[in-house]
Amino acid sequence: MAQETYTRFFRELTNQNVALVGGKNASLGELFNQLTPKGINVPNGFATTAAAYWLFLDENQLRQPLTALLASLDEKELTNLPAVGTQARALITQAKMPPSVAEAIGQAYRELSAGHAGGLAVAVRSSATAEDLPTASFAGQHDSFLNVQGEEAVLQACQKCFVSLFNDRAIKYRLQNGFDHLRVALSVGVQMMVRSDVGSAGVAFTIEPETGHANLIYLTGSWGLGENVVQGAVNPDEFYLFKPSLRSGHRALVTRKLGDKAKTMRYAQTGIENSDTPPEKRAAFVLSDAEAEELGRWCLLIEDHYGMPMDIEWAKDGLTNTLYIVQARPETIHHGSQALRLHEYHLTQKGPVLATGKAVGNQIATGVARIIASPADGHRLQPGEILITDITSPDWNAVLRKAAVIVTNKGGRTSHAAIVARELGLSAVVGTLNATEKVQDGQLITVSCAEGDEGQVFAGKLAWQETDIDLERVEMPHTKPLLILADPDRALQLARYPSQGVGLMRMEFVINSAIRIHPMALVDFDKLQDAPARQEIEQLTTHYSSKPEYFVDKLAQAIGFVAAAFYPRQVIVRLSDFKTNEYANLVGGRQFEPEEENPMLGFRGASRYYSPQYREGFRLECEALRRVRLDWGLTNVKVMVPFCRTVAEGKQVVALMEEFGLKRGEQGLEVYVMAEIPSNVILAEDFAAVFNGFSIGSNDLTQLTLGIDRDSAIVSHLFDENNEAVTRMLAQVIRTAKACGRPIGLCGQAPSDYPAFAQFLVEQGIDSISFTPDALLKGMTNMVQAEHALSPRQAAPEVGA
Repeated sequence: MAQETYTRFFRELTNQNVALVGGKNASLGELFNQLTPKGINVPNGFATTAAAYWLFLDENQLRQPLTALLASLDEKELTNLPAVGTQARALITQAKMPPSVAEAIGQAYRELSAGHAGGLAVAVRSSATAEDLPTASFAGQHDSFLNVQGEEAVLQACQKCFVSLFNDRAIKYRLQNGFDHLRVALSVGVQMMVRSDVGSAGVAFTIEPETGHANLIYLTGSWGLGENVVQGAVNPDEFYLFKPSLRSGHRALVTRKLGDKAKTMRYAQTGIENSDTPPEKRAAFVLSDAEAEELGRWCLLIEDHYGMPMDIEWAKDGLTNTLYIVQARPETIHHGSQALRLHEYHLTQKGPVLATGKAVGNQIATGVARIIASPADGHRLQPGEILITDITSPDWNAVLRKAAVIVTNKGGRTSHAAIVARELGLSAVVGTLNATEKVQDGQLITVSCAEGDEGQVFAGKLAWQETDIDLERVEMPHTKPLLILADPDRALQLARYPSQGVGLMRMEFVINSAIRIHPMALVDFDKLQDAPARQEIEQLTTHYSSKPEYFVDKLAQAIGFVAAAFYPRQVIVRLSDFKTNEYANLVGGRQFEPEEENPMLGFRGASRYYSPQYREGFRLECEALRRVRLDWGLTNVKVMVPFCRTVAEGKQVVALMEEFGLKRGEQGLEVYVMAEIPSNVILAEDFAAVFNGFSIGSNDLTQLTLGIDRDSAIVSHLFDENNEAVTRMLAQVIRTAKACGRPIGLCGQAPSDYPAFAQFLVEQGIDSISFTPDALLKGMTNMVQAEHALSPRQAAPEVGA
């Protein structure tokens, strides 16, 4: 009877048993019972019950002294919290485990250890009875113990978990959240230890933790035990998986990013040790693509079972190469929230960069840097100062509340500093590696998390702009507002904007910043004569099966990430449109590019794709797009051909795309053409027979219509999209496109800068206008005003997207 009262195996528990074993252990029971039949591996174990904890208090007559002790706490200023906590923990430490509870734990441990000489190595974790509910997170408040082996060691670890209920941070947390200290019981989970010390481990969120994006699963991982990831002691690998592709059976891993994983936590003869990770393992991902996909499917099953976003811990046993889910709890930052307002920041000047890391949040702040080594020095941090430190843990919580921004050397987006920053509504830059060395204590600095994935720490006070967007009050125009996007790292942030998708994703930014190598230098690497370029290419492509695969994979990841962020909204990807002088600046590029007098009008756009000089490079672009659309299922991607001079050239490019796996019409593939050359306007009807739609490039069309080199300062005053010759060209191509039933849009700044120009486009019946992010809202306002000025009789019908 005692065994049934004081311990329960996971097989006996469900989510209905929170009052009995706490949220964490009830969730483990639910996982074990409901999801192992669906193929998810969950390590077996048992939990002590709340009754065991209450009996521990009662047999040791601890209720009254604990009540009296906690009543003496200065609840306003917490001046005596360390003294009260120390005394409370001493009371629990000196107490004796009741024999009936000790026997129940011993019996359960022996049953769990059956077949393991000397006893099974287990993890012993705390689970408070109010823990891990959607409205409160006790994560990190209480203690856990790893690699515990032997019955006596397990009993000692269980009592230490009881002790941790009175950690200073746990006492303070209960005060802040209105929990009565003596009405919260502690259950202890004892679970088979996964040998991730010789494998890997990490954390997963079934929504993207920064933005709450519901279509993405975010995985992180590092070598060794998962505590390094949970505590933020390392910069982990990151994996993003697209949920709709998981459901449809397509490949779902759209992006992966290599972390430095500087430390590996392993078992030592006594306890654990954190040692330097060997260089070859730092340079390798902790999960194969197939393993990341498997974890993604498991995460989706778990989220579907619980009916809410989940925060999940996983581990890979290095001895058996088996993956496990070791914890799952509700995600508490974005759960139940709806973003009806955006507050955006934009730096208007730059300064010397002191450090960079992972951005958490999207704010910019200026303040005095305060380097703090430990919570004991927290009094040095004044409210509004910027905290610079190596790493944080739950002991830092009181200090973090005073900070304007948090900057750490170590950690990733699932680290303690990142989690607390989100909870407090702060921004943080984590994993900088060297902020405590590069920033001086007392130095005036600016920290920006507004530039996408990368957070930056600048010297001095910089200027910035702030924009408040009330999404409920933004009036959507009938004409489609789309975004112009260059940097894929901003995709999740920009996907929250009130646009109907991406009207122009520039491939050049990805090639320039993420790939950096000329595609033909990868295709014809053996012919490359530039020795320094060869060496750099060897280094960049080390972990790829072939050099062309490096280009395809990097490009596909960038396009796939943007497409996943905006799904199911359209993303129009323009094929590469570097000019020869720009291509030549890529690594290994000079050997493969001619020198031209006027690259603006030379070997660029569609003419390159079928040329023997670039045909195989174009194959790589097509393969990346094919992979995103067909293998990954992101069929919201459309393709756009730039600078297509003749109809014959258009047909040749479309045929070549089909040869390379991008068949117009297959899985709904639409191929657009840029209308940026007078020939595109004059022969628009013929181009419409080749392509599915048009996108007007107003800069090139203005330049070529007026015969102006837009890069020439001497004649720049003549460059004007409002010139009648240009507006007649625009009106003609819009009219022809609509007569042919082809959608037509425009990419450019003018509709946001000039309300009259926006009104002109709307009057002509244009279907969409694409804006840079900073111009979107102003452009939308101009579009709405233009539409209101039109009578229903004047408004032209919209052509399908």
